[in-house]
Amino acid sequence: MRAFTGIRIIDFTQVLAGPFATQQLAALGADVIKIEQPGSGDQTRGLMAGTAEPGLAPSFLTCNIGKRSITLNLKAPQARAIVHALVASADVVVENFTPGVMRRLGFAYDELALLKPDLIYCSISGYGQSGPKAELAAYDGAIQAASGMMAITGHPETGPTRTGYMPVDMGTALNSAFAISAALYRRRVTGEGQYLDVAMMDTAMVLQAPQVSNYLTQGVLPELFGNRSPTRQPTANVFATADGHIQVVALKEPQVKSLFSVLGVLDRYADERFATSDARVANTASINTFLTAAFARDTTAAWERKLIEAGVPVAEIRTFDAVTADEQFASRNAFVEFDMPPHARSRARVVGSGYVASTDGPAPQRPPPLLGQHTDEVLGELGYTGAQIDALRSEGVI
Repeated sequence: MRAFTGIRIIDFTQVLAGPFATQQLAALGADVIKIEQPGSGDQTRGLMAGTAEPGLAPSFLTCNIGKRSITLNLKAPQARAIVHALVASADVVVENFTPGVMRRLGFAYDELALLKPDLIYCSISGYGQSGPKAELAAYDGAIQAASGMMAITGHPETGPTRTGYMPVDMGTALNSAFAISAALYRRRVTGEGQYLDVAMMDTAMVLQAPQVSNYLTQGVLPELFGNRSPTRQPTANVFATADGHIQVVALKEPQVKSLFSVLGVLDRYADERFATSDARVANTASINTFLTAAFARDTTAAWERKLIEAGVPVAEIRTFDAVTADEQFASRNAFVEFDMPPHARSRARVVGSGYVASTDGPAPQRPPPLLGQHTDEVLGELGYTGAQIDALRSEGVI
């Protein structure tokens, strides 16, 4: 039995952070019922869709595996009874509306907890439910800028840059899944529910904990280091090879000596300008010059093989075509495959959960849902008759 078998989650979230959080719980057996707006649904259904089936863009697929989807116009008067019935049958509610929206709809934690006293209710937002910025909408890029991430990412010559992926969204998803998991464990022990307030901005601090804590304790503001290590060691950097780029992280003295030896510049290690870590930092420009010249003499694959054999931490900078074909993933749980929902006529492979368990680990219960695919099924479980469901549909409620 998977960890959350028997747990029901009512998922009001969309985009990335909320949906990926609840998907982690679905992969462990939870029954996640996704509430979507009739007609449009989760906005990621059409985000960066490319050649994807309508309503099944890759970013939606990778965040909604194993869920059931129902459509519900939350502003319709009839929606209140449906939400109340869902909550009464559930263990967890997750939402990521702008703070205040759920209260205006009549679905705030204190209101729903009257129906389900041991309810766990998780709100995910940009800045949290309190503070002067609480009501600001937020996206990953904005939080990268506001949290200081961009101030420590980029090159001094060209300025700050954002990452090519969404670290705040995905980090917030994992942070939320952890918070909900902890609350479920606490409820099992105490019998009590609780309210969880998860903020993207707070998560950004967690993701930058070493750098932020260094500033808080020592007052050191990080600089733009480009591809160099925050240690400032010139032997930890990205170098161009004859056919690509390679990341080297030689920090310990034996690693530095081995690096110089493999590159054919061991005589430089005896030079007092390069013989210690402090001296190397002081002479970064000189080291960059001869390391750059050395790496340009051979291919990435050749340098990677030689340096690995010499015990130097190193990795080729690869694109996704090479990464996803890596045989390392053959025994891992990084990717999942499934037949697409009915009528989609294809098979998909997307990112799943980032760990392997010896027993009852994460696994997809079902493919990501079509918009409203399970509306009749879920409402039927709540006691609605076919005639009542038809009436709700004709009135635009579902």
